[in-house]
Amino acid sequence: MASSSCCKISSIIPIFIGFLLVISSSISPVISTKISSKIDQNRQPVNQSFHPGEDLQRLKRVRAHLRKINKPALKTIQADCVLSNQQPAFDHPKLQGQTPLDPPETPKNYETSTDSEIFQLWRSNGESCPEGTIPIRRTREEDVLRASSIRRFGRKLRKPIRRDYSSSDHEHAVGYVTGEQYYGAKASLNVWSPRVTNMYEFSLSQIWVISGSFGNDLNTIEAGWQVSPELYGDSHPRFFTYWTTDAYQTTGCYNLLCSGFVQTNNKIAVGAAISPISSYNGRQFDISILVWKDPKHGHWWLQYGSVLVGYWPSFLFSHLQNHASMVQFGGEIVNSRTSGFHTSTQMGSGHFATEGFGKASYFRNLQVVDWDNNLIPPSNFRMLADHPNCYDIRGGNNRGWGDPLIIPHFRKLRQLVRSYQL
Repeated sequence: MASSSCCKISSIIPIFIGFLLVISSSISPVISTKISSKIDQNRQPVNQSFHPGEDLQRLKRVRAHLRKINKPALKTIQADCVLSNQQPAFDHPKLQGQTPLDPPETPKNYETSTDSEIFQLWRSNGESCPEGTIPIRRTREEDVLRASSIRRFGRKLRKPIRRDYSSSDHEHAVGYVTGEQYYGAKASLNVWSPRVTNMYEFSLSQIWVISGSFGNDLNTIEAGWQVSPELYGDSHPRFFTYWTTDAYQTTGCYNLLCSGFVQTNNKIAVGAAISPISSYNGRQFDISILVWKDPKHGHWWLQYGSVLVGYWPSFLFSHLQNHASMVQFGGEIVNSRTSGFHTSTQMGSGHFATEGFGKASYFRNLQVVDWDNNLIPPSNFRMLADHPNCYDIRGGNNRGWGDPLIIPHFRKLRQLVRSYQL
């Protein structure tokens, strides 16, 4: 009923603006550096009260889990520069004793991003980890304790990804292609800092590379930016990755919180805050994300702007060992209905696509990778919003930003937010 109330209020908004042109080991395994502590600026403290018995046992389990995912450090800080072959990925039985692979062949027609203004807060002074190491955001007790359980920490709740999300608490506004074989995807994602109503909700913009049925065998690779107070303890937009091979049940995780994704770069911290961010009716900033399957070895590689970040080994997956059957570009929020009403968590900029560039969030230069490792425009492109009167999406063309082009998307009505508070 709250959702239908949302629909009535937002139905008065015009659905199209004609001028809109966008779719819218003799050495220590870890080297610690003072710059690493900048990866997590402005983290919010979490108050925890413990009681004998059950709470004490949980704390012991949390500390055991931290010893597993935080690699040995010379000094305890918020993040560490870890030797590449000591990162969490190499805890996987199939990777133990190995080292990161060399860079693969880049897709044909790939153009390196020329926008160098986007960076991560921890690198504001131009510093990075030494060669041969990677920066890993250090996980702390309060990070794990914010999650409802250790098992849930660093994972998405299981949810459907079908075209009909009406019964899910995850709501989407996406453009997608399906019906062919896909070997990757690329787009530039407009970066904002959407308001997230409570700790157990999030808001993100990302690329999904998907294969399998939409049952328990669903395979996904995901990358983009997100605001997640539960995972990170703050409201900064952060660069993130995710993967699963069984529809979010037991496999996969965010970033480097389990064995899986292999990072190869010492200048990008997965899970670190992004800066600068876009402002309403002001300067706009976006990040370029490319995911593609290495034609030679079959692994799925990730590039952030001009930086090759790392890869997901093909053996992690079942269907994605071959190719993807769907690619999605768009936004997602969690609607927890904690007060019995639809959430006021924002998606993208927090404004509808009809407001246009500079006000609505966008994706631009959408491309997919074909069987011959070519980047090409997506064909038979479709758009869908689960709840279009709360979060919407519109399309368009602009030759300067790629053709077929981008997706402005999404927003939560300010009038609607006020109505929820009545």
